[in-house]
Amino acid sequence: MAGLSRRRILIAGAVLAGGATAAGFGAARAGWFGFGDTDTGPVFTGIVDGVAVGGYDPVAYFTQGKPVEGSRDFTATHRGAEWRFASAANREAFLAEPEKYAPAYGGYCSWAIAQGKLAKGDPQNWDIVEGRLYLNYNDDIQARWKADVPGFIATANGNWPDLAEK
Repeated sequence: MAGLSRRRILIAGAVLAGGATAAGFGAARAGWFGFGDTDTGPVFTGIVDGVAVGGYDPVAYFTQGKPVEGSRDFTATHRGAEWRFASAANREAFLAEPEKYAPAYGGYCSWAIAQGKLAKGDPQNWDIVEGRLYLNYNDDIQARWKADVPGFIATANGNWPDLAEK
């Protein structure tokens, strides 16, 4: 992925989003804006080709309070993406409750979603709010996100169904 421009990353994200419209968007289209079992939008896999959360273990954010790289020894497939984990126990926790651990908006930048756009979520720029993992694009965007987290979540929840269909 080294050498790819931000523009190519954004275009790749948009292409990924376009391919994910077939399954599961009926509930979102009907006005469901929360998460849980129907958070079926596309999963951002552009940092590490085909791998969610850039190869980081989504469970570790909750159990260790920090990003921890996952291992190719502990993987699972969920929503069309490969997910990596630091341990077999974390993989099993994820498989038991994937929507508890999977990042909001498929791992796309939460602040960008609130702006009506798709952008990569960086595993190093994260936040857990009311038990939900949110990723953001970079340090500057993370600072903007922190200025009004509840407002950005409310706006992003409204924007996500339409963005997920593009």
